[in-house]
Amino acid sequence: GLRVLEALAASGLRSVRFAREVPGLRAIVASDCSPRAAALLARNVARNGVGELVTPRLADARMLMYQSKAEREPFDVIDLDPYGSPAPFLDAAVQAVSEGGELGRGSGGPPGPPWAPLNPDLPGLLCVTCTDMAVMAGNSAETCYSKYGAVSLKGKFCHEMALRIILHSLDLRANCYQRYVVPLLSVSADFYVRVFVRVFTGQAKVKASASKQALVFHCVGCGSHHLQRLGRATSHGSGFKYSAATGPPMGPTCEFCHHRHQVGGPVWAEALHDPAFVEEVLAALERSPGRFSTEPRLQGMLSVIAEELSDVPLYYTLDGLSSTVRSNTPSLLQLRSALLHAGFRVSLSHACRNAVKTDAPPAVLWDIMRCWAKLHTVKRERLPDSSPAARILAVEPTLQASFALHEDANPSSRKRGLKRFPENPEAFWGPKARAK
Repeated sequence: GLRVLEALAASGLRSVRFAREVPGLRAIVASDCSPRAAALLARNVARNGVGELVTPRLADARMLMYQSKAEREPFDVIDLDPYGSPAPFLDAAVQAVSEGGELGRGSGGPPGPPWAPLNPDLPGLLCVTCTDMAVMAGNSAETCYSKYGAVSLKGKFCHEMALRIILHSLDLRANCYQRYVVPLLSVSADFYVRVFVRVFTGQAKVKASASKQALVFHCVGCGSHHLQRLGRATSHGSGFKYSAATGPPMGPTCEFCHHRHQVGGPVWAEALHDPAFVEEVLAALERSPGRFSTEPRLQGMLSVIAEELSDVPLYYTLDGLSSTVRSNTPSLLQLRSALLHAGFRVSLSHACRNAVKTDAPPAVLWDIMRCWAKLHTVKRERLPDSSPAARILAVEPTLQASFALHEDANPSSRKRGLKRFPENPEAFWGPKARAK
């Protein structure tokens, strides 16, 4: 009984697939503002025999969504996949999507997909794609602010930061209408990011939004980063008390290399995924082997996502840490083992092959790299005194790191040989120049 909007449908490929592959839909509206695209869309709907479900529309996506809001006919699912930034459509989308309901496997009746709503009340699902990754990854911080209300940084963690920027932007726009978002799945893949969020209404929950956002302080020398929450939520009797956060989390210069910090954000600082939802999708894949030609990639990426630390924003990289101290690079298992032996948690990130996501503070990471540098000679006499490497290695480590293999160092997805980080399918693959 779901009503779906593909707001920027172009040829209508995705709407046709929705109609032919997703059971139980009530109606699909496929819209495009280009007369040529709308005509092509209508032909494709007729050719695929889905005219009873898909309604082609020639309309501005924003006006269509505002109209549905005014007529109190919200869409249960809104899919925004523009060429470039979705920013112009976000305000309309957070208003035109229905109120989120409970998700889970329904009881009785024919078996449906694992994400079928228990309650036929609407799921309030918003699916948003951003392909303007140059802007979101720090190449044009001022443009990123004008579109998403956040300053992007050119750090090793830029792909995860892009996910957190779009989630911040969605939540910020929803807050204007006493609504808030809850991420189900946030994916950085190839040359784009795509997020799936539920949208709910609740004035009390909106008050907590400030405590879910954070500024990012990124050292330009060694790459250490710190997060500064914008708000603070503390338990107060049966409820919560909200106040301004205290800070900053570090001094005027980096304590490790004495360089200055860049300030980015605000970004979403809470979990990027709903673990239960990710497990449901993985279970659905296992129940239907061979249904999708991209099944190995889906299973690999979702498995890495399921292993990610949900309460640790951003990450470091193996090559970034070793290049800072001018040493050779430890293997993934060696660095993970050192962190685990030190009593900290560590995981991969689906957004970067060499990512190290850990709850260890930067001081512990640099102690581990100091121990590594002692085992693998670094020619310190060639390092300028003001370089990050010289200043970090000049300090004796307080933690004696062990690089012996830890039993939990090898993640399950790696042991199983899953296709976690797919290679480009062909040379020069990726987004081309915009059509003239």
